[in-house]
Amino acid sequence: MGLFSAPEAPAKATRQEMSDAKLPLAYRDSCANLLIPLNQCRVDTYYLPWKCENERHSYEKCQYEEFKKRVAKMNELRAAKGGARSN
Repeated sequence: MGLFSAPEAPAKATRQEMSDAKLPLAYRDSCANLLIPLNQCRVDTYYLPWKCENERHSYEKCQYEEFKKRVAKMNELRAAKGGARSN
């Protein structure tokens, strides 16, 4: 990875890893690989708010990037339908 190149996509968590970490189904998305160590850090540090900041920031950034992808996809679908909304 170069200085200005895009970072590699992190490895996805497997279903077994998510099950072993007892992640609720609603959180088993493409960012689950970041949520598993975040939750473990939270347990290890008794949920102290100033701990696990790097893990939390990485997870929240992943969630935000996924949200932006969904919005872009929705805008693309809306443009293909001539601006008509689905609801």
